[in-house]
This record gives sequence, structure tokens and C-alpha cells, in this order.
Amino acid sequence: MKKLITLLVMVSVKMLSQNYAISEIPEEFKKDANAVVRNYSSEYIIKAQDDMEIKEKKVISILNKAADKFAYVYIPYDKTTRVSDIKIRILDENGKQVKTYSKSDMNDIGQSKDSYLYTDYRSFFLNINQPGYPYTIEVSYTTKTSDTAFLPVLQPYMSDNVSIENWSVDFKNESGIKLRKKITETSFGKAEISESDNSLKAQYKNIPAYKEENYAPDPETIFPKIEFALDKVCLKGQCSDFSDWQSFAGWYNKLLEPVSIVTPEIQAEVNSLNLSGTVSEKVQRIYQYMQSKTRYVYVGVGIGGWQPMIADDVRKKGYGDCKALTNYMRVLLKAAGIPSYYSVIYMDKTPKIFDKNFPKMDGNHVILYVPTENGNIWLENTSQKIAFDHLGYRTMDRNVVMVKDGSIEIKDTPKSLAENNKEILRIKANISADNTLDVTSSFSYLGGVYDMIMPLVSLTPIEQKDALKHRYENLQFASMDINNLNNDRKDAKINFDLNFKAANYSKSLGSDIYFRALPFSDSDFYLESADRKFPVEIPFGFTDDYEIEYTIPKDYKFSEIPLTKSLVTEYGNYSIDFSRVEDKIIIKRKFILNKGVVPLDKIKNYIDFRKQINKIDATKILITKL
Repeated sequence: MKKLITLLVMVSVKMLSQNYAISEIPEEFKKDANAVVRNYSSEYIIKAQDDMEIKEKKVISILNKAADKFAYVYIPYDKTTRVSDIKIRILDENGKQVKTYSKSDMNDIGQSKDSYLYTDYRSFFLNINQPGYPYTIEVSYTTKTSDTAFLPVLQPYMSDNVSIENWSVDFKNESGIKLRKKITETSFGKAEISESDNSLKAQYKNIPAYKEENYAPDPETIFPKIEFALDKVCLKGQCSDFSDWQSFAGWYNKLLEPVSIVTPEIQAEVNSLNLSGTVSEKVQRIYQYMQSKTRYVYVGVGIGGWQPMIADDVRKKGYGDCKALTNYMRVLLKAAGIPSYYSVIYMDKTPKIFDKNFPKMDGNHVILYVPTENGNIWLENTSQKIAFDHLGYRTMDRNVVMVKDGSIEIKDTPKSLAENNKEILRIKANISADNTLDVTSSFSYLGGVYDMIMPLVSLTPIEQKDALKHRYENLQFASMDINNLNNDRKDAKINFDLNFKAANYSKSLGSDIYFRALPFSDSDFYLESADRKFPVEIPFGFTDDYEIEYTIPKDYKFSEIPLTKSLVTEYGNYSIDFSRVEDKIIIKRKFILNKGVVPLDKIKNYIDFRKQINKIDATKILITKL
């Protein structure tokens, strides 16, 4: 009997422990992996609308130096969160414990960054410095919180070159509140889900590591995921029914009302603008006034960083984050008798869409919507330089949660169209017998391309020259002048003139000279192989419209004029035309690239399309000495 008891104890201990030796990782999960998530499990015990306990365990094996960025412990908290039972173990290659840490070994740090002013959020942080590889970090802790608005998104992805053995979440719902889930399946993993009574467990297993691939969409839009939300939640003491978007509206209006008062000082501000004209003209006047006196600084205090600063405080201080500046603009319009609507959005390269049938707290940015007699106006309020009624491509082609008086509207933002996102170049170039290129040119950037060139506006003249030299590094600039730089904040257009000389642009071939037809080579797409796991995303459609006039030395003639060429594909169109006018050659080039995602079976076709463009753009022109 004694031996039997001993045996049972040994078996029990073995069942309760886990062997985290590196040798236990299957070879297929070491392939392309710098780290392996051995186990990432979270248990959510929902006791009430304002009472939740979370038990977290994370075990990650660091295989090499490239995974040092995962060799840390980071546990966030705030005033409504208590963290306890922190246990950290470091295991060697054989899974043997070599070091332990506790809460007392960790740094208690604020989460302020350079662009932040202040925030309620803090974290316990510990950087793990192990002398050799591989090793394993095991972390467990318990969090108790009154915030239930944000439940986890279960998605088996940490980073490129990280494989997943197990990633799971377990809910024990003791609150009686309905727990909703939304499953998004893809080919990169399938969830295992089990439910019974008030329990739910979901997990992903055995997800191999994926290498980074150029031009791939955001991994969050590629990998499968499960989202969770409660029908009734609390956030920083503010509780509400979240079972539908209209209930969400009531909660959000409660956040906005106390910070949206038109004070006598705000009213005086607006009165001093002496507004006149159409509603659109009044909105533009107020918007550009707001831009002139504010700057962006993140403020993450109060109700989870979701309630804006008081509008009058923004007036006094002259700063705020997207919430504060948007709400301040809304209050200025309110003082002018112009209704506008605070709109929560998810801003990123790859659009992320709010689901009309799955209400939940989400989004990472706020913009403002203003209906007028001449159409809708959308305002980005965080930039002092951006044009009126202009959204960047990271906020177009998606939707917003628009907070109206007593209701929510899920509304689409404007479409980003390739024909509206233009780079227009007009170039006059002289080719000299000494191989020097002498250019006078004008550049115009409109629509989404306007956003991409916007950083140039904020640079010093020397920095502007350096930026353009770097962009067109194929040219050997001997001199450069940038003139008439103008940010047209009415029509979202940036213009400037660029005059320069470049040495050795043309090449001598005996007594003849040849040179590249396009002085500005700006193709940034280089992809050789279609052998990949992820599709190719074209996040931004655009139009290049170039016209170049070359003058050659009087004692030379054009040997041959290149042929006109054109390409028409589902990805976009390209054309280039060469015409001769006396001693000049005029080149007209137009390239339209469409936004979209190229599936795996069409990537080769897309690569071929872009390669053909690169080849045509490299066309040479030969001139012969008379």
C-alpha cells in the first residue's frame, strides 16, 4: 500500500508539472523560430459587472539572441487594478530552474513616452539578462480589477519567427451576464472551443513560426482570432449595458457631456472669429483657428484614457490628444451652432472594421464628422499642418463608431481612390556634353500622397535637401535649390519647385551619349519570389503623372525615339509615350496602382507587372554627335 501511495504521488506530481526542456519542442516548431511560446494561458473569472479576476501564465523559450526582445516581464496596472502572486522562473536548456524572481525584484514604472504628457497607467517591469541560449522564462500572476470593458482577443500570434505550442483563454462566468464571442477563421489556425454552463475554453495549438514577408498585410488581419465581450461592463467606475450599440451610445454620451461645456471663454473665442459665409466656410475658419493654437500630447488619465480632457482645459493649455482635440473642436463648433459628431476609429495601414452585430470597446483614434449643406466634412484634429476636410489613407476605407445625441451610427469614412492620390511632376531637363543634367522641375502632391510628403514641410531647408537627396539617391547632386514650397491646407496639396544639377547623369559611348529617360526613379517595390505564405497587400492606391522635356546639345541629334508602351492589368495601368519636337524629346508617363490584396496564386503576375514597369522605367535614350 505504501508503494502504491508513493507511486500515485509521483504520477500526480508529474501530471501537475510540465517539462519545458528545449528538447521537448518538436523540430517543426523550431524551424524559422527565434522563440517558442510553450504555453500562454489566461483564466478570466467574471464575478460581477465590476469584479473580475485574471490568472495569467506565460512560458516562452528564448532560442537565440534574435529573441532578446521577448526576454522581459511586463505587467500593466492602474488605479482599478491589483496585481499579486507574481512568480518568475528562469529555466535552462534542460528545463531545470536556475533563477527565480518576485514582485520585489521588478521595477514599478510609469508608461509615459516622449509624446505623452501624463497617464494613469503603470507597469511592473523586469528585463531578463541570461548569459547563454537557449533558456525559458515562466511567468505567472493574478490580477483583480473592476474593469470588465476589455476582454482579451485570442489570437495565436506574437511576432514573426515565433511559434506557438499552446495559447488559450478560459472563462468562468459567475456574474450571470451574457458573454458573447466572435470567431474569425483563417487558414493559419483553427480554434478548439468547449463550452458548458457558465464556462468557456478556447485555445489554439501548434502554430508554426512564420518569417517576415515584405508587403504582407498586418498579421492581425491574417491570423484567426476570437473576440469576447460582455453585455454589461464597467470601466473606471462607469457601468453600462453594452448589449447593443445604442446602449453604448448612452454610456459614451455620459463621458462626453461633462467635458463638452461651452464656457463663456469658449463662446468668446468663437465670437471673436467673426464667422460668415456657408457652414463649410465657418467650419474651415474654426478648424484652422484650432490648429493654430493647439498641439498634440497624449493624455491617458481619467476613465481609461477614453474620456477627453475638459474642452476649456484644452483652451487654456493649448494641448491634448486625439480625444481632447477632437472634442475641443466639437465644442467650438457647438458654440457656433454647428452640430458635429465625435467618431471613434481604428487607424492603421490595414483597415480594421467595426462589426455592426458585435458591439465592443475598440478603436485607437478619434476624428470628427460634420454634416453640411454641401456634403460631409471629416476632420483630423491632431495635426497643426494637415489640410481642412482631409483624412489620411490610414483612416479612409473603413468605418467609425459615431456618437450622436442618444444614438450610435456605424458610418463609413471616404474611399481612398488611386486617381485622387497623385504625384505630379513637370520637368525640363538639359543634357550637357560633359554628362551633366540641369533640371528645373515642379512637384505637386495631392490626396493620400499629400500625407506621405507632409514631413518635408516641417523640416529645415537643409534637412529638406538632405531628404530629397536621400529619396533620389541615384542622382549625384552637384547643386540643389528648393523654392516655393507651399502646403495648400484648403485643397490638400503640397507644391514645390526643385532646381538642381547632377553630375555624370549621362554616359559617353564614344562620341555619342546615352541617358536614362526618367531622372527620378522612385519605384520602391522589389519582390523576386512568389514563394511565400502571406498575400501581398497594396495598402494605398496612387497615380504618378510625369511629364519630362529633354533638351540636348545643339551638335547632337536623337539617334532613335523609344516606342510608346502600355500595360493594363487588374492591379493597375501603366503607359509611357515618347515624342520628338524639334531638338527636344517629351516623355509622358502615367502609372495608376490600385489598392487591394493580391492572393497567393496571383502574386507572380503582380511581380511580373511591377518588374515590367521597372524595366520600362530604365529605358535609355541615345543621342549621336553630328
